[in-house]
Amino acid sequence: MTARVPVYGLMAEFADVNHLIEAIRKLRQMGYRRMDAFTPFPVEEVWEELGVHRNMVSFLVFCGGLAGCLFGIGLQYWTSVIDYPINVGGRPLFSVPAFVPITFECTVLFAALTAVLGMLALNGLPAPYHPVFNVPRFALASRDRFFLCVESTDPLFDREGTRRVLESLSPVSVAEVPD
Repeated sequence: MTARVPVYGLMAEFADVNHLIEAIRKLRQMGYRRMDAFTPFPVEEVWEELGVHRNMVSFLVFCGGLAGCLFGIGLQYWTSVIDYPINVGGRPLFSVPAFVPITFECTVLFAALTAVLGMLALNGLPAPYHPVFNVPRFALASRDRFFLCVESTDPLFDREGTRRVLESLSPVSVAEVPD
């Protein structure tokens, strides 16, 4: 009796994007939910079929910009009114027009940094390793092939049953993705 090697999932390779989209559509109709697609260029229909619609980056950027705005105003208020007040010619210590440029720059800086760091964090980057890298033909994903991976964490995943389903979708090949 031999022990079965744990797998991350099963990966099907397709020659064109239309076959990939049709495969995703059929698998979703069958009830599969835990799958991922890999394409050499962005394909909006693939993400729609996978059910990936929204992300948190825009919300994070808004929060980062708001934090930058509050930081800019707070820093200037602290330095001009509380820590080192200087009354020059009777002008008010808290002068909104004078605070606008720094507030704007802090807003943009915090929003931009939040966008970059949020995108990296939400994408799980940097990711020097992913189980799909163990499939030798996966190197073609950056050239001209399209891949669909059904993860073993899917409730409907059955090694042999899922392999038969994937093979019925007319892929170029189907491979196990070792964990």
